[in-house]
Amino acid sequence: MPTRLEEVAAELTPPRAFDAACRMVVDYLAETVPMGVWAVSRVVGRRQTMLVTADRAYGIRPGVEVAWSTSLCRTMSLGSTPRVVADTALVPDLAEAVDAQARDAVRVGAYVGTPILQADGSLFGTVVGLNPDPLPQTFLQHETLLDLLSSLLSSVLEADSAAVESARALERAVSDAETDPLTGLLNRRGWQRWMEREEDRFRRFGDPAAVVMFDLDGLKTVNDVEGHDAGDRFLRRTAEALVEAVRAGDPLARLGGDEFGLIASVGADDAGRLGDRLQAALADADVPCSVGVAPFRVDGGFTQALAEADAAMYANKRARKAARPVHAGVAGVREPVVEVTP
Repeated sequence: MPTRLEEVAAELTPPRAFDAACRMVVDYLAETVPMGVWAVSRVVGRRQTMLVTADRAYGIRPGVEVAWSTSLCRTMSLGSTPRVVADTALVPDLAEAVDAQARDAVRVGAYVGTPILQADGSLFGTVVGLNPDPLPQTFLQHETLLDLLSSLLSSVLEADSAAVESARALERAVSDAETDPLTGLLNRRGWQRWMEREEDRFRRFGDPAAVVMFDLDGLKTVNDVEGHDAGDRFLRRTAEALVEAVRAGDPLARLGGDEFGLIASVGADDAGRLGDRLQAALADADVPCSVGVAPFRVDGGFTQALAEADAAMYANKRARKAARPVHAGVAGVREPVVEVTP
């Protein structure tokens, strides 16, 4: 009869959704190697985000973020501390990270961590376990098991990522009906369908993203004073400036009238700077506008990020109007963008 581990490995071997594989691994570990919490995390920039958790001691849920600089997994990933630590007090190099966790009222007596790698060998995230109290030294025997499961997750991640990229390429090829004919950007229908398609994928992998909303200042004045042909040129100039300023592949849309939207592949720490840069780029193109930015979070999704970015954009508009009169076609307007703090 196959063991439970052999059954899990067999189920993970065929291509399957990465989030389902993470759930299976975390549930298996919670059943066979009980700890205060087991989780699969994603590491992007300065943040470590929990994607899947099985918690019985800490109240850690999917979507919880911790600073990578104070994470116990950081020293593990660098190879300076062990992957399995039965008693954190016996590993001096973990002392600073353990103290940082204690300041956040998280007591860590035992720690397990093993990396999940992307196809190019870079760090995607970790399988991590924490326990409030130290565990017997016999606990160290689980390192081989952890390495096996993280290796299996790395394989599933590679296969699922390749399938996602193929699906995205196909979707781009059939998106003519979702394109704004004036600017060549996505229209509102394409924007909404993109978010519906990508919501599960971003939640699955914990990929970094931010929603950016733009509202142009001068379109109505241009249409009224110079005519609709000039207004069309104004919109095309806006689209060209944005395409030049954003990363290739990031979905950019004209949502109707003078409103544009962007899903940027940046983390929460870089979202505010991106908004400032895009607002400045549009001002340089004689397209002053209001901008709002909000990060995507696995526990809120695109619906929450879109609402927060929209609210931030209107707050930016009010602040700019209060600061000075707004005139259509005036370049160099570089008021600070309003960012939603994560």
